[in-house]
Amino acid sequence: MTLTLDLTRTLAAGGVTGGISAADWADVTTHAATARAAFTARREAGVLGFLDLPADDDGVAALQAFAAEVRGQYDDVLLLGIGGSSLGAIALRSSLRPWGVNLMPADRRGGWPRVHVLDTPDPTVVLGALDLVDLRRTMVCVVSKSGGTAETLAQYSVVRDRLSKVHGETLTRHLVFVTDPDVGPLRAIARAEGIRTFEVPSNVGGRYSVLSAVGLLPAALMGADIGALLSGAAAMAARCTQDAWRENPALAWAITQWLLHTRQGKPIHVLMPYVDALRDIAPWFVQLWAESLGKIAPDGTHVGPTPLAAVGPADQHAQVQLFMEGPADKVVTFITLAEPPGDQVIPSVHPKTREISYLAGHGLWTLVDAEQRATAAALATMGRPSATMQLERLDPWHVGGLLMWLQCATIYAAGLYGINPLDQPGVELGKRYTGALLGRAGTEAERAAYEAADSPASSRLVI
Repeated sequence: MTLTLDLTRTLAAGGVTGGISAADWADVTTHAATARAAFTARREAGVLGFLDLPADDDGVAALQAFAAEVRGQYDDVLLLGIGGSSLGAIALRSSLRPWGVNLMPADRRGGWPRVHVLDTPDPTVVLGALDLVDLRRTMVCVVSKSGGTAETLAQYSVVRDRLSKVHGETLTRHLVFVTDPDVGPLRAIARAEGIRTFEVPSNVGGRYSVLSAVGLLPAALMGADIGALLSGAAAMAARCTQDAWRENPALAWAITQWLLHTRQGKPIHVLMPYVDALRDIAPWFVQLWAESLGKIAPDGTHVGPTPLAAVGPADQHAQVQLFMEGPADKVVTFITLAEPPGDQVIPSVHPKTREISYLAGHGLWTLVDAEQRATAAALATMGRPSATMQLERLDPWHVGGLLMWLQCATIYAAGLYGINPLDQPGVELGKRYTGALLGRAGTEAERAAYEAADSPASSRLVI
């Protein structure tokens, strides 16, 4: 089982006119040392807790036991969360379970419940989900690292009220929390009411929490093999902590992305899986890359690339036109498979129609693979760089490795940009303004700042 990285088409030496120049590549060892030093310092400081998650055998066993215990008791799970508390669960559902799993009858799901991720407080979603499920046979999983996420607590309040009308005093049997081990309102409520709770380690940030109970609990409830997922992540963590960049795919990829941004003027980083089951890895990566790297550096400059999600072949008929002939400010990373996830031979149904007949005898997966290789070659012809991450096959081991790879690469990239990948001060400002607008106690200063920033009526331009 392998995961490989092909960087040939990120280099000018690889024949791509918009790739990394030989002069810039000559310093790759120095850049690797810089990134490794920052990574090592953070790890020694104990703040990269995501690296240790695959070794939490007791935590995994507890999640597996809980999933087995409730299997068959519930038809549906409502997962309430947003951002890092929902994107990982969505990515794991699409990559580890069959397509359309929630549409399958219970016997085809193996008795595992349907998992619905409510990643917004939009009432059309929350109320629509509540109208969809039978609350008598529904578990509600509330996920918030801090325990104080406004959107999630608003969802929780609405859903809990509905649960109370169906279950009365026994409603807490239908609740499970995933939150900080010690602090926050969800932790306090769980202690007071005896609600089953799984921990997010204090040194694991929300966007790095997919391999904690945040992602593993919903995955286990769906019947996914979380043990194999973590085994793959552990193997990749070992590779991604090597000093030599040629042996460390996360380090090598981070360096190329950074060089293409800072030396070749390509600030837009596209992640484009050519495997439909991995399509939701791309939006998960967008949050990881954007929230970790879009920062004000210590010298006051604004830094960070802009991540963009795409999916092949669908985006060949949408965004690829821009990638080919639009501004030369993008680098594409494809995700592919060495072994097809399955195939279907295209039958000959119109042998005399040239536009169809050439497809006959090929497999559907052969078409997808050819389109990925053709797109990469076309980009190179236009001088547009690309890299390719390849998984040997689609299974939990390789998915776990891919998730660990991208998380490690984010920390390495932060070392190159000279910023902290573990905070999100810009997000926090918006949260404080939201609290002020809703009358949260202690936000008077934020309310004043918001009103000062709001445009006076005389200067507004509303069409």
